[in-house]
Amino acid sequence: MSNRWKGGFIQAYFDPLTEGPLVTPLYAWGLNGDGQLGLNDIAARSSPTQVGEGPWTSIEATGNQAGFIKNGSLYAFGANSNGQLGLNDLVNRSSPTQIGSLTTWSKVAFANSSGFALKTDGTLWGWGNNAQGQLGQNDLVNTSSPIQIGSDTDWENIEAGYLNIYATKTDGSLYGWGRNNTGQLGQNDTIDRSSPVQIGSDTDWNIVALTQAVFAVKDSGSIWSWGVNAFGALGQNNTTYLSSPVQIGGLTNWSTTVDTKFYHVLAVKTDGTLWAWGWNTDGQLGNSAEVTKSSPIQIGSLNDWSKVATGVDNSAAVRTNGTLWTWGDASGGVLGQNADDAGAADVSSPIQVGSGTNWSDVKAGSSSVYATET
Repeated sequence: MSNRWKGGFIQAYFDPLTEGPLVTPLYAWGLNGDGQLGLNDIAARSSPTQVGEGPWTSIEATGNQAGFIKNGSLYAFGANSNGQLGLNDLVNRSSPTQIGSLTTWSKVAFANSSGFALKTDGTLWGWGNNAQGQLGQNDLVNTSSPIQIGSDTDWENIEAGYLNIYATKTDGSLYGWGRNNTGQLGQNDTIDRSSPVQIGSDTDWNIVALTQAVFAVKDSGSIWSWGVNAFGALGQNNTTYLSSPVQIGGLTNWSTTVDTKFYHVLAVKTDGTLWAWGWNTDGQLGNSAEVTKSSPIQIGSLNDWSKVATGVDNSAAVRTNGTLWTWGDASGGVLGQNADDAGAADVSSPIQVGSGTNWSDVKAGSSSVYATET
């Protein structure tokens, strides 16, 4: 087994007396029209509301659906118009619902209307919309329950974008498939792929974030991007689309803490500083302005950032002191400030959510946020 980064939402916390996992509560807030907050209703929340108790080992949200793994079992909730919840139907769920009965799942990811998951045996599975071949079945047939992608048993990590997915193997090789209309599969062309294809021949990749723009960090600490470059989202100081990986700058101190959901990106360096670039019409870059940036800029001067999450036009982050911060578009309660945020002014620099100091991680869908406490 390699020692490469494997991703995931939260590392396990163990009771020193029993060596069993501690309860790690999950909280959610923001828009909830499809039940994507998992609170058994469709009412929006403007402050963190507990969804349930852990231990959670993986959670992912994209669009209006979310899923997580608990004790090896896979759960999903939210929108399900394309079978993306994997429950063998097209019915939305407003509370977490288990997918099948297996207890061997290790990682989950969601594209716009498809779901993907890894098992502990290294196999990769997909379900939901398959219009661009993103389920990796060498066809375009939708399915509403998990089906295995190929027969390989050495998949290590997965991340899903808008209509495509990327995965690394235990040897550090990188693969992508699905939609490729802007070169987001890194093949130096714009041809869709309906089964996994390797991106180059390098074996030192850590795939970390994508939508229609893709970001990956190599073991060296260099960060690379390709795909859609609207609003300078690729961080290359231009708006030129790229169909193969290009390094962002020349630095080698990027960590694997990177996130994007639309056209803006947040990233943390190994020194704990926070950086952002891309679309900024609602202050989502957090630099006290609403000016789009096409290359990385530092957000503030703090050096204790540990986790980041992006929505369509909002952002969230956790610091090493356990505090949780949000900024950007304030509508729908997505900033978690316990107010009716309809029509509220944008927030263009990080503001703390409550006064808690035991937040451990954060993820975001389009206009909803999920966070865990230790």
